Amino acid sequence: QVQLVESGGGLVQPGGSLRLSCAGSGSIFSIYVMGWYRQAPGKQRELVAEISRFGRTNYADSVAGRFTISRDYTKNTVYLQMNSLKPEDTAVYYCSARLDHIIVPAYWGQGTQVTVSS
Repeated sequence: QVQLVESGGGLVQPGGSLRLSCAGSGSIFSIYVMGWYRQAPGKQRELVAEISRFGRTNYADSVAGRFTISRDYTKNTVYLQMNSLKPEDTAVYYCSARLDHIIVPAYWGQGTQVTVSS
């Protein structure tokens, strides 16, 4: 059973930065595409960023240039560095893991709240 545990959320002012972490159990990092999704109140969950086994990254247009996804194989951890945060980035952020050939993630973390407000 794969477990994903997020941390690093919180309250930050507009223009500020946060770094989210997702620690995974087992050897998932060697076979899964890792990602971050977010869901704001009243909205659908949306993909924020993904990183493949080979380090190839993909970002939503709304965060490109501000957010950076990375992974540390030695720690089985995926990070989301979020800079220049905006109020519209406020959401619950979820870590995910999926196989290359399956678009829908197979595993989810419990979520961490990010609130951008002055």
